[in-house]
Amino acid sequence: MSQDLFQSPDYYNIDDLLSEEHQMVRGAARDWVKREVSPIIEEAAQKAEFPTSIISGLAEIGAFGPYIPEAYGGAGLDQISYGLIMQEIERGDSGVRSTASVQSSLVMFPIFAYGTEKQKQKFLPKLAAGEMMGAFGLTEPDHGSNPGGMITNFKDKGDHYLLNGAKMWISNAPFCDVAVVWAKNEEGRIHGLLVERGMEGFSTPETHNKWSLRASATGELIFDNVKVPKENLLPRKSGLGAPLSCLDSARYGIAWGAIGAAMDCYDTALRYAKQRIQFGKPIAAFQLQQKKLAEMITEITKAQLLALRLGQLKNEGKATTAQISMAKRNNVEMAIKIAREARQILGGMGITGDYSIMRHMMNLESVITYEGTHDIHLLITGMDITGIAAFK
Repeated sequence: MSQDLFQSPDYYNIDDLLSEEHQMVRGAARDWVKREVSPIIEEAAQKAEFPTSIISGLAEIGAFGPYIPEAYGGAGLDQISYGLIMQEIERGDSGVRSTASVQSSLVMFPIFAYGTEKQKQKFLPKLAAGEMMGAFGLTEPDHGSNPGGMITNFKDKGDHYLLNGAKMWISNAPFCDVAVVWAKNEEGRIHGLLVERGMEGFSTPETHNKWSLRASATGELIFDNVKVPKENLLPRKSGLGAPLSCLDSARYGIAWGAIGAAMDCYDTALRYAKQRIQFGKPIAAFQLQQKKLAEMITEITKAQLLALRLGQLKNEGKATTAQISMAKRNNVEMAIKIAREARQILGGMGITGDYSIMRHMMNLESVITYEGTHDIHLLITGMDITGIAAFK
């Protein structure tokens, strides 16, 4: 078992812009990842198993709903703290960060923002403590980038709703206790429903044979005449804007998380380049390797500044959907490019499980697609600056 020697790059002294609380929150997450994730994650990825043993630890470091008020079990932290936690967790593994992102932004956030007081009291404290795990059902087999075309639907049956349909590519689905499911009513209006494990007709088959996010549990949500109590409808917002607002929060976390993956690849490549001797000197002495490393730290620094400013805007309630899309798209692209360059610096060793780079590279192939594809985010920016939607 290799020791986690990670040292976080901070080329522009960005730590000076963080509060003491921010640094303490990040430090706790970083120490936990080094202690609990790094020693087991390669084996978990090789076995394609989500390490459920880490759920309680994620809860302890505040990774589940960190910005949810303490009254509902959250940590009551700000958005920069949330971002820093996601950065550190994804430095360990994108799949583990996916689990935390789904729980926080796609399950706890909509319950907090759009749920009743009874729903908040019932679900949020247990979700924050990791006693319950959640999933988010929006994507369907035939409706990914166009979620408004969904066919999952529910009908009013008097004392309950009858839900039918299916969702796929759902993180946490195989073990979720509750799913926030988006479906159309009889008038075609999209609403959120809380579907609980054990409801008759609700099943969550696991998705196998993934080359990416192998240490994350992915599956489907299938609804076959599921009777959902009327009290499980999220009443405070409907329409496509409701699930999209959840995606804004998740995409924000990804913008930070991708930096963590990039940092880990850069740190691994830098250390290797200093130690690997060829032609009588470390390969770090060669111009082409220095070019790769210099470009990596430059792009990481730019992404750090982009995420930090976005966090400030989020704290002020000013961050727009388009700004979040830009950061998600830029930072994930940055991370996947760095992973590929870092792999080249390590040569053949870069493809082995002795190092984290190839695992990060495979994971980022999913991250660059989920929560809005790379191309869709580009078109969101295009629509924002031109006023013309290219995807409608």
